[in-house]
Amino acid sequence: MKSRETLIRLHRFQVDEKRRQVADIEAMIADFRRMEQDLEHQITTEQERSGISDVTHFAYPTFAKAAMDRRSNLLASIEELEGQLAEAKEEFTESYSELKKYELMQEKEVDRRRGELSAIEQRELDEIGMEAHRRGPDA
Repeated sequence: MKSRETLIRLHRFQVDEKRRQVADIEAMIADFRRMEQDLEHQITTEQERSGISDVTHFAYPTFAKAAMDRRSNLLASIEELEGQLAEAKEEFTESYSELKKYELMQEKEVDRRRGELSAIEQRELDEIGMEAHRRGPDA
């Protein structure tokens, strides 16, 4: 019983760790998306300021080109993180399922022991009743 409790505690820790990992990756993706939107805004603003939106134009703003490169890198990072997120969610689901399996086993063990105790208690009560019956109504 003690080893099962330890195993459940370990799996709860693992589930919590996987949950934190999923949340961290989701937060990173959200941050990168905000940064990507900010860069998109900066690119648009720079294009409007310079009056040139053709990337191949010789006078296209260098800042806008650099911002496009950063945005492209962010998009690649987001794509990679989304792959990691899918893996982390799958690991979380597996850990959670494993935890529930052990918790169910423990619950069944507790129910079995409760039934055994109830049966022992009932036998003791039956013995008390039989003893009282043997003594008769006068005792």
